[in-house]
Amino acid sequence: MRSLKSLMLALLLAAAPLVHAGEAAPAADDPVLEKRVLKLSEELRCLVCQNQTIADSHADLAVDLKNQIREKLKQGMSDNEVKDYMVARYGDFVLYRPPVKATTWVLWFGPFALLVIGVVVLFAKLKSRARKVAAAAGLSEADHQRAQSLLGAEEKREGA
Repeated sequence: MRSLKSLMLALLLAAAPLVHAGEAAPAADDPVLEKRVLKLSEELRCLVCQNQTIADSHADLAVDLKNQIREKLKQGMSDNEVKDYMVARYGDFVLYRPPVKATTWVLWFGPFALLVIGVVVLFAKLKSRARKVAAAAGLSEADHQRAQSLLGAEEKREGA
């Protein structure tokens, strides 16, 4: 009897990882409406979460925003009217992909500007370092350029 209990317990423990509770599907009267709510929820940012749409978020505010979307759609508003309502209420930040306009240029072009600045600073540092190495070797700028041209000519001969 004891081995039967042990066997049952072992089987139960072995099957435990296979059993999991999934998220319940929304109980909707209108599946077309729920599809529109989901589509809009994927285009709007959760205001309290880090880089998540309100469709992905389970924060209380995200749930409230989804309910607001559902209510606005039930009132007959179009998808664009709902988005405009949310932008009017929360600003462009609520859009997961904000439009390119003067107030959002930093969001769109800031990373590229930082990359260009970084490359320019790196190039300047490397050039400065090369000059310091040449100066430490006791070479003048003219001697350094002559050495570079001689090394370039020698590399050409070796490559030929």
